[in-house]
Amino acid sequence: MRFQKRFRWILFGVFLVLLLIGMMYASILRKENPKPMKNALPVQTPETSIKHAVLQVLSQQKKTLGEEPQITETQVQVNVKRLSNDEHWAFGSVVILAPNVTGAFPEGKLFIAKHSTTNWQVALEGMDLFSELSQQIPDAMMSAQEKKAFSLLGNAQALSQNRLELRLPYEQGQSWVMSGGPHGWSGSDRPYSSLDLYGGDQRVLAAGDGIAYTMCANNRGWIRIYHENGYATDYYHLWNNMIPNGQPVQEGTFLGYTGTDVSCGGYASGRHVHFSLLQGNTRIPLHRKELGGWVFFETSPYNGYAMHGSTVRYTGYTLYNYGKLLANQGIVDANGGRTVNLRTGPGTNYPVVGSLHDGEVVTVSCTANGATFTGRKGSTNRWNQLTNGYWMSDAYLYTGTNDAIASSCNK
Repeated sequence: MRFQKRFRWILFGVFLVLLLIGMMYASILRKENPKPMKNALPVQTPETSIKHAVLQVLSQQKKTLGEEPQITETQVQVNVKRLSNDEHWAFGSVVILAPNVTGAFPEGKLFIAKHSTTNWQVALEGMDLFSELSQQIPDAMMSAQEKKAFSLLGNAQALSQNRLELRLPYEQGQSWVMSGGPHGWSGSDRPYSSLDLYGGDQRVLAAGDGIAYTMCANNRGWIRIYHENGYATDYYHLWNNMIPNGQPVQEGTFLGYTGTDVSCGGYASGRHVHFSLLQGNTRIPLHRKELGGWVFFETSPYNGYAMHGSTVRYTGYTLYNYGKLLANQGIVDANGGRTVNLRTGPGTNYPVVGSLHDGEVVTVSCTANGATFTGRKGSTNRWNQLTNGYWMSDAYLYTGTNDAIASSCNK
């Protein structure tokens, strides 16, 4: 009896000890995990602050242009690609998403953000401040090649005019279908900066040397390349694309396959690459521009045609990729004929020594004045001496410019 009473007291003591331990443990948990306040604000990470600042600048820019007075966060992707270790600099892309309907395409820009004492200073591509900050941003954040490209934004070489020194975005020697002739980035919008292309091995390649970026948050579907001559090219709807973040690419670098990807919005009914031309961040018309040996002409959206010499290809037909036309090269245009005469000098008083076929690509050594001829681009007395030493009238040579593409032979 006495033993049972003692045992009960022992159990009671153990219970009290366990109760005290439980109360102490609960107190510690409450201190380490305090109950959140009902009105507590979420923690502002640098990425969150940057996104808000970019959205604010983008909205203000649209308001100034009289477009989309208010843009919501659900309509925009702000993709912070790089953040400095001290969290004072950021770089990335911002995309206004497009609805998933025909004739709608996303709008994308790069941005640079610099942290001040109180907020983030944001520069969108196309603003003067963007070029300024691109030169100030630490070298660890941006390569010298990127800085050079951004200093040239919108400053395409004056000599180029309609000569882009770019190729079509597929393998040289292949023929692809131009399923959509010159049209707007979103379809019928101006300028007609874009082409729809598919065929061959469906491998989409870089139209020229430059630096490349993905634009969408998931890094799929859309690549933009900033070229060394101040132009830029867009490639949309890609499948299995590479994922560059400012890496240099060479002409012909594999970017991805033609596809129907709409990671940033829009619509695609069949696989193709939606290819577009920009000068900096501004889309420019393809009309009379040369790409891959073809000169493009616009009519109505998605129609139009391309010419190589006197050969014409309309929408729905194939374009053979002749490759990049160099600065001192031209395409023989017999203006409906088959051949153009070669002479020993710059005029009709010099003997004919041969001929060139319509569509041949030739290289010019130097130029001189001579007899006047009239071709597709008008009348001129300029003559070109080719690398073979013979001469032809500039009236029958597409060069993309009214200026001479080589120095004077008299120098």
